[in-house]
Amino acid sequence: MPEEADISFADKLNRLFTTVRPDPSHEYSNEQVASAIREGGVPISQSYIWQLRKGRKTNPTLRHLQALAKFFGVPAAYFVDDSTRARIEEQLLALAAEQARFHEASQGSDVQLMVTRAGQLSQKYRKQVLDLLDVVYRLEQAERGLRGDDDVRNTPAHDGRRPVGRDVTPSPPG
Repeated sequence: MPEEADISFADKLNRLFTTVRPDPSHEYSNEQVASAIREGGVPISQSYIWQLRKGRKTNPTLRHLQALAKFFGVPAAYFVDDSTRARIEEQLLALAAEQARFHEASQGSDVQLMVTRAGQLSQKYRKQVLDLLDVVYRLEQAERGLRGDDDVRNTPAHDGRRPVGRDVTPSPPG
């Protein structure tokens, strides 16, 4: 890995491409990024982004720098301030790891079926499914001996004011 001062604009931009992804299995294309930036009102081409990524262009305009930062959801300082870049990269790597775990867990056909069916339910019934899922989750954790008594989950079904798994009985539909 290059020394901190040796990290080029191309290296920083490429790190964003590899860590900020539409899904864990592939990264954004230059054209996808250029198209989204153009839709935001900033003229840019995929070939210009390619040149920036290859280091053939090394001094983007402030407007392009800001548009790239906005697309990837980072502050523009990511490209010019090493401490900001290091902090953001640490956060991005943690996020990418979490997304990869989620993606892996969601690949089972049973999980996909649950998601599909849950998506077809009204908000009222989705809340009941989430309540029931939390109860089942807690039961399994207790069986494994991993239950923590002070665990409070903050999900759409639980506002964080009551511990999950205690007196959580889905109310009957009605």
